[in-house]
Amino acid sequence: MAIKIIDYGTEEYRQMVELRYQILRKPLGLFFNEKELEKEKNDILIGCFEEDKLEGCCILTPIDKQKIRLRQMAVIDGLQGRGIGRSLMSYAENFAKDMGYTTLCMHARKSAVGFYEKLGYHIASEEFTEVNIPHYMMEKMLI
Repeated sequence: MAIKIIDYGTEEYRQMVELRYQILRKPLGLFFNEKELEKEKNDILIGCFEEDKLEGCCILTPIDKQKIRLRQMAVIDGLQGRGIGRSLMSYAENFAKDMGYTTLCMHARKSAVGFYEKLGYHIASEEFTEVNIPHYMMEKMLI
């Protein structure tokens, strides 16, 4: 397993968009649009690969000088529970910390709250609806 930064617009990025579509969007009947994807040019795109095959991914989007947001965390169905998500989170946290961020936050699907709590995140909001499913704002200090 190799975790690395993905360059926007590359073949690896295309794999990332497809994985996110299959895991996060398609089950909800949602699609990506070009404007939405274009905004990712300035994000930090992270992928977990086995040889040349993308198995999981996430995105970091800076909020301000101290806070960065995790978005679009996805792992291939059937590979969940094998440590890919945990490894991605560790990489993302270390990367963010090395860049000087002190807090990592996210809009976590209610079904994923337990996973993030095991990694030290806490719920920082009331439940809210996003893409028609329940979410919570979660965060963790990176110090």
